[in-house]
Amino acid sequence: MSKVNPIFKDFCKDYAKDVNRVLAAIKRYDRIAIFRHIIPDYDALGSQMGLATWIKDNFPNKEVRVLGDNHVTFTPRLFPEMDSLNNDWFKEPFLALVLDCGNTSRIADPRWKKAKFKIKIDHHPDVEHYGKISIVNTKGCAAAENIVNIILNLKGNYKMTAEAAKYFYIGIVGDSGRFQYSSTSEHTFQIASYLLSTGIDIAAIYQNMYLKQLDDLYVTSYVLNHFHVSEHGVAYYVLDAKIQTELKITTERGKENVNLFANIEGINAWCSVTEDPKDRCWRVSIRSKRTPINEVAAKFDGGGHAQASGAKIKKIEELPLLIDELDKLFR
Repeated sequence: MSKVNPIFKDFCKDYAKDVNRVLAAIKRYDRIAIFRHIIPDYDALGSQMGLATWIKDNFPNKEVRVLGDNHVTFTPRLFPEMDSLNNDWFKEPFLALVLDCGNTSRIADPRWKKAKFKIKIDHHPDVEHYGKISIVNTKGCAAAENIVNIILNLKGNYKMTAEAAKYFYIGIVGDSGRFQYSSTSEHTFQIASYLLSTGIDIAAIYQNMYLKQLDDLYVTSYVLNHFHVSEHGVAYYVLDAKIQTELKITTERGKENVNLFANIEGINAWCSVTEDPKDRCWRVSIRSKRTPINEVAAKFDGGGHAQASGAKIKKIEELPLLIDELDKLFR
């Protein structure tokens, strides 16, 4: 872009020098692999597919691959399937772009380590510094927001197609809770406005993002009939392995109903607690209206954003301890 909107320029002032270093790396490598965190959400996949599409649109001679696990429902409804590559592909030099992942243990494909050059782009707290270039901006509500900002600050004229914009928009909508979370800023709306200018169909986007099946109603019904609320307004529901089988859902889908409690008076924080038999643990998604809950999540092998975090407990008997820690926030 010849003239950068001041709000976009100010947003990346702390890493302005790195913006064109990212561009230089993309130009330098003919083979590019894009990674993100395991058990992907809207932002992880939206960032990954948005950036992959943008690179292909502007550098059609590049070989761009997307790595990681497919999502149980978003693939292929919202996003194409991930690439399946044998180990030989990684023997030649390639650039690794790792998105939306604060620590290396959660990167979905370990072969990112084989890259000749590594770049981290994230919006989570910088708990682990990695990559030759590391761009972490916690002001962004989503990694997708940060990536689009980087693109808008590049020197040169680069196009943003409606397809790339669609993926980035999904990432921003997903991680901002449809622009409801406190991480949403004026910059977020400016970025969304820019993406809308490409001609994306937001009605179709929202329809596909939140499409439900009839069986999903039975899951919601179960949650509404089996939730608990603590003395100080912490709501939670528990889905063990047996119930998941009966409801015909996977572990990854256990948190899909967590925001049923978001706008209920008297509920201050809310959680989904889902058994993960494969990893022999219970995965907890925690949300709150205003009070930061990420420090509590950190005490239970987790972390994340102030009002949206994840945690993990090894045994269900540990759940009362976690709920009590959350309860203390509202006493």
